Amino acid sequence: MDARRTALITGASSGIGAAFARRLAAGGYDVVLVARRAERLAALAGELHERHAIQAQVLAADLAAAAGVAQAEAAIAGMETLDLLVNAAGFGTSGRFARADLARQLEMIQLHVVAAVRLCRAALPGMVARGRGAIINVASVIAFVPTPGNVTYAGTKGFLVAFSETLQAELAGSGVRIQALCPGFTYSEFHDTAEYQRFNRKRIPGALWMTADDVAAGSLRALGRGGVTYVPGLANRVLVALGRRRLFQPLMRRVLVQKRRK
Repeated sequence: MDARRTALITGASSGIGAAFARRLAAGGYDVVLVARRAERLAALAGELHERHAIQAQVLAADLAAAAGVAQAEAAIAGMETLDLLVNAAGFGTSGRFARADLARQLEMIQLHVVAAVRLCRAALPGMVARGRGAIINVASVIAFVPTPGNVTYAGTKGFLVAFSETLQAELAGSGVRIQALCPGFTYSEFHDTAEYQRFNRKRIPGALWMTADDVAAGSLRALGRGGVTYVPGLANRVLVALGRRRLFQPLMRRVLVQKRRK
């Protein structure tokens, strides 16, 4: 019997997705790396194979498009075993919803919600049949703190939390574990896009920042302990606890929202 373990990670070309890929490869997992940027994926796959002697496959696919999701679904269907699915692909936008580019907001819903749901659905029958496996859906602390300027992002991440918690309840006793990972501010390329050109990292308290590797490491440790929703970092857990109380929500917005030019 083949004892090798396999993980499929979306959003694997950078940030939290790449951190998961490195952590899992170091732990002996074979990996399937999914993202849009083929060159970045190929470089990471070569690095992981050379360092850890694991198998690293690349799937260049845009999961914000239906055809890209279908590619990932086909890859999952062709795998005899899939021990771990990490839905880490995502992006953010900045600005008031009433003035936002609607096409871009719908693209976000497609990536954060539709793609994640479809890949979970593709992976679960095999996991349930084998009586083992896990899925990590990368959400965000913003799911718990209503934040103007990030309406669709907060809504999609809130969906992932509710979806994950309810799915785990449905899978009780199956041997399959679900986690909603809710990181806060993470050092990555997330804020390096044109949409965040006015974003200033220095205006966010240093205690709220974490590295992508610390986020991934904490997530994997928490997955072994059980529980569904995991918020990495003490500062983020305090933030979420306060954000859930309406009295403190205005304060949380002042911490999280940077003033924008109209």
